[in-house]
Amino acid sequence: MKVSELFTLHQGNSFELINMEIDRQSGINFVARTGENNGVAARIKAIETIAPFPAGYISVALGGSVLSSFVQYKPFYTSFHVMALEPQKEMRLEEKLFYCHCIKMNTYRYRYGRQANKTLKNIVLPELPNWLRSYTVDYSRIKTEIKKRELPLNMSTWKKFKMDDIFIFHKGKRIIKEDMTQGNTNFIASIDSNNGIREKIDISPAHQGNCITVNYNGSVGEAFYQNVPFCASDDVNILLPKNWILNKYIGLFLVTVIRFNKYRFGYGRKWTLDKMKETIIALPSMSDNTPDWQYMENYIKALQYSDKI
Repeated sequence: MKVSELFTLHQGNSFELINMEIDRQSGINFVARTGENNGVAARIKAIETIAPFPAGYISVALGGSVLSSFVQYKPFYTSFHVMALEPQKEMRLEEKLFYCHCIKMNTYRYRYGRQANKTLKNIVLPELPNWLRSYTVDYSRIKTEIKKRELPLNMSTWKKFKMDDIFIFHKGKRIIKEDMTQGNTNFIASIDSNNGIREKIDISPAHQGNCITVNYNGSVGEAFYQNVPFCASDDVNILLPKNWILNKYIGLFLVTVIRFNKYRFGYGRKWTLDKMKETIIALPSMSDNTPDWQYMENYIKALQYSDKI
């Protein structure tokens, strides 16, 4: 079915955020052409003469992050080139999320010079799968026992370390598509989402957990902490601790630091194993000029929701 057969399409408000009055406490969500934060760019003061779109509608970016689609849980206004989709019949949240994903999967058809203003209505959506008709998800708000108490982060006192002095390096192994069947082993590829896990395959793990994976090709510079055994493609380097003890908290601190090097590399300049070994990163350090691993662990543990890691 086409989008227009499932939803009534409403043109957005075409507001400019620069002309809006910000109200962070009790304002109305302002949805822009972004693919982040559920599309919400700010909260603005309500406009008496214009009613916001109601909660439960789907917002779709027609330009910018084209076809970024989100279920809006609160009333909202929109920026230029954002459309609001009203379900033509009662639709569960799970169904709306499914259609958001299906719409977004058409992003490859568009680019900076081609927007979805005229074509969104004609995008073909698949039939609702049978498993989804009775599938429910617990959307209750995640709670944390950690109060907001971040440790100070004074980067001016950090020391520089060559990655080869900190890590032991291994390369992933090429596995062709024909050798992959569905299984239970995480396959880490050079992607930028889902913790690097592209799929689960029926091959014995080649690497143990409690390590860091870094893409040298594809989405170059994306780094993830792996907590369970896995296989990795040859576009991925595997980093193990050299004479120190790694855990999930230190791992999450380190992957953030490593990702800061992404801007140095790209499709035409790979972050090869030799280059990665010579890369310099800055880390919290102790008086003897060694990395302060305990501080890194304590910093992550002090963040809100760290008890859910």
